[in-house]
Amino acid sequence: MDVTITVLESIPNGTSPSQKRVLLLKPRGFCAGVVRAIDVVRIALETFGAPIYVRREIVHNRYVVNELAEKGAIFVHEIDDVPDGQRVIYSAHGVSPAVREISRGRNLKVIDATCPLVTKVHIEAVKFAKQGYSLVLIGHRDHDEIEGTLGEAPAVTQVVSNVAEVGALKVPNPERVAYLTQTTLSLDEARDIIHALKVKFPNIVGPHSQDICYATENRQVAVRNVAHDAGLVLVVGSTNSSNSNRLVEVSRNLGTIGYLIDNSQAINPEWLVDVKTVAVTAGASAPEVLVEDVVNYLRQNGFTSVEEVEVMPENVRFGLPPEIVQAIGSASGAEAVPVR
Repeated sequence: MDVTITVLESIPNGTSPSQKRVLLLKPRGFCAGVVRAIDVVRIALETFGAPIYVRREIVHNRYVVNELAEKGAIFVHEIDDVPDGQRVIYSAHGVSPAVREISRGRNLKVIDATCPLVTKVHIEAVKFAKQGYSLVLIGHRDHDEIEGTLGEAPAVTQVVSNVAEVGALKVPNPERVAYLTQTTLSLDEARDIIHALKVKFPNIVGPHSQDICYATENRQVAVRNVAHDAGLVLVVGSTNSSNSNRLVEVSRNLGTIGYLIDNSQAINPEWLVDVKTVAVTAGASAPEVLVEDVVNYLRQNGFTSVEEVEVMPENVRFGLPPEIVQAIGSASGAEAVPVR
């Protein structure tokens, strides 16, 4: 995919060929689902007061989790850790029907912050299972999103994480097989696995539109189109962030050294030796304040030219879940407006 790179900002102007520079990729950082999930926790705390329980990390970023914890959010691993009758928020990665059932049995007040694009995959899983398909779920077994999606139809679903695992798949009827993918996979990784599935099951069907989310794709495309101009790619994000790890893989697969870093303190000065251009991006759950921290570090270490490089515009927004909309309406005394 060819994309025209537009330099939005250059600091300072008139960069000389010998001047060290930073290419600051755009889009980067928070996606619409992450913004929505974080807003849900913040609004819940403001509306209902602390404590608010959150199952798992609301998004996979330690800085964000710690900031919300300081405001009164209590992060728990399982629903069993939430006291009966308390308010709990499901993370952006979604949950299985079993978790929802336990919540009902405990009389928990649930606010669902599942990303709408993850919900789309859950709906697809239920649809294919009801139609009698065996399901192949492409993704990483230990990821929260896969755990939730798998729970929609566990009896007919198998998870594959790489091409090699496709060969071992066995299904009752090879003519009735469907595939779905985790929303935060590498585009190249997913393409190769889907190709292998189509070779093994020629009549396999998939979703009407790809499950990999727009933000994951956009950030990977940005890295792909800039990596060849950089001697180093730094990806701001946490180690348990799938989409952040995929950005590093994209860079390395193109032959450009890439590292995943939580913040500027994770940068090894030796990485910068003999490097003239550093490309900086951030995973979909990494806040901009951490990106600014990294850019400031690079400026202080000789990379005085900073160019923001926009590869494509990104203006996606998601509405808040109805539980939050209704709560806001009740608090203000106004009639709640349905979310569309």
